[in-house]
Amino acid sequence: MLTVRGVSYLVDDAPPGEVGRDLRVIREELHCTAVMLIGTDEERLIRAAEQALDAGLEIWVRPHLRDRPRPEVLAHLERVATAAERLRAAHPDRVTLLVGSEFSHTAPGIVPLPWSYLRLLAILRARRLLRRRITRKLDAFLDRAARCARQVFHGPLSYAAAAWEQVDWSRFDVAGVSLYRSGDDHAGYERRLRSLVRDQARPVVVTEFGCGAFTGADLRGAASFRIVRWFAEQPEIRGDHPRDERTQAAYLGELIGLYDDAGVHGCFVFTFAMRGFPHRDDPRLDLDKAGFGIVKVADGDDPAWTPKAAFHEVAHRYRSLLRENRANKKK
Repeated sequence: MLTVRGVSYLVDDAPPGEVGRDLRVIREELHCTAVMLIGTDEERLIRAAEQALDAGLEIWVRPHLRDRPRPEVLAHLERVATAAERLRAAHPDRVTLLVGSEFSHTAPGIVPLPWSYLRLLAILRARRLLRRRITRKLDAFLDRAARCARQVFHGPLSYAAAAWEQVDWSRFDVAGVSLYRSGDDHAGYERRLRSLVRDQARPVVVTEFGCGAFTGADLRGAASFRIVRWFAEQPEIRGDHPRDERTQAAYLGELIGLYDDAGVHGCFVFTFAMRGFPHRDDPRLDLDKAGFGIVKVADGDDPAWTPKAAFHEVAHRYRSLLRENRANKKK
């Protein structure tokens, strides 16, 4: 049974006055049991965590500091962990801390290039050549990160690993993997998922999964955003990629069903909203279809958003699982 049913929320991008409302929607309309709060600004991250707890959600706090020196990443983690421990003491069993995510490209030094985006491209193009280096350096940094967090945080600890990262999960309470499906080898994806659950001694949580809202996005998965020409004078869609919200909805719905069937402990849809990918009427400038948000936001300062087909599909799936869980408890 999929116990943790969640969505991620990008705190730094959210209008502060709208966060509480969004989190109530996540709880009451999406029927989530948990939210993964991702952010760099410590005060905003912890304030959002407090609001999520008030809304009745479990929280998974994920500090995110990209392209900063590793000592700075650890110092940031320690401050967030200290604040998360105060929340955990007041709300036992409702707070999980992640030490970070995909350090192989977000943290400098593991792959020898200056920016996260370049490191990610290098990994995708030369994964086999870099594999041993990544595993060795990532292991050393995760050891430091876990020790840093454990000094001040006494609740469940995890990490959001990239699909290519080899992690020693004995340091953590939950195995967290961002597991986007791409290509048409659905059977291969399912085999990998089931082997991960079977071979792991601790609960497995899919920390990210999703795709864009255009025809063919389900085959691209995590690479959906690459249909954008980012370095144009105004970012625009390259090529012909018709908007198709049903593709995103079907992808998410199918994977939620698979996770439940395979015995995955929890999953977090990526993501609620992406304000850096605004919706526009001009298909060439409609960045929303290249993003992963399950709601679309307009260009400019308007905080309003509109549910996409994926929002309704996730809500339907999570509501059905909630009813099933309640029925099982009555037996």
